[in-house]
Amino acid sequence: MKNKVIEVQNVHISISKQKLDDYICITDIAKAKSDSVRAADVVRNWLRNRGTLEYLSVWEQIYNPNFKVFESEHFKKQAGLLTFTPSVSEWVNETNAIGLYVKRGKYGGTYAHKDIAFEFASAISPVFKLYLIKEFQRLKEEENNSEQKEWDAKRFLSKNNYLIQTDAVKRYLLPQMNYRENLQWLAYAEEADILNVALFGFTAKAWREANPELAKKNNVRDFATINELTVLSNLESHNAQMLREGKEKGERFKILQEIAEYQLNVLNAAEEIKMIDSDGALSEV
Repeated sequence: MKNKVIEVQNVHISISKQKLDDYICITDIAKAKSDSVRAADVVRNWLRNRGTLEYLSVWEQIYNPNFKVFESEHFKKQAGLLTFTPSVSEWVNETNAIGLYVKRGKYGGTYAHKDIAFEFASAISPVFKLYLIKEFQRLKEEENNSEQKEWDAKRFLSKNNYLIQTDAVKRYLLPQMNYRENLQWLAYAEEADILNVALFGFTAKAWREANPELAKKNNVRDFATINELTVLSNLESHNAQMLREGKEKGERFKILQEIAEYQLNVLNAAEEIKMIDSDGALSEV
């Protein structure tokens, strides 16, 4: 299947559709931090890191029944040594890994499953990762519009004045209780609601109670903007990492709330600039 190419902060990034899922060229991502000549070295240095090897090993154990765990331990034991300079091909060949592969010729480079590619982008630049996820989701939206009805509301919002429509929908949908200050719900909350409150400001139950008719066929995330869905994807990754680190709910909620606020501000500001550039000025209210 022909590769797709997206542009993230003036860097062209190839995406290949494989049997398992989408794979993103991390050699292209590395160009955001280094020139084209040294991009392969950036990937190699990332692979030397023990944290990277642990992440790759866990990912493979989850998705790859043929992964050779014992051989992966050999790589991890050498992490940090000056003589340890593994290549992606060595990792793949010795461990039977499927999360990475190397492609030659046109669109050549190291490709990684999207889960791994986003992790690599974090090492390059958290902000770049955020824009990468946003652009990747835009691509997937275009591909899946005909099949995935849940994107209908997002398409409607994106085709109209972004600021006006988003404000109107939220005034109608938002419950009135301030869950971010009254944290009594937190002790009993499931992980999905921790993310809901951090991003939207209310629980799924509160939204259903405030919008009983809409709740018959929809949930709150069906009315999220593309920017909110982008941040939500990022929050899920952060929360999973904090769960592995053993952080308590209260600490995780505070961190997730701060991340959500910061990232939404970044994306919404970029959206306003884009609207000004395309229209000359924001639409009048």
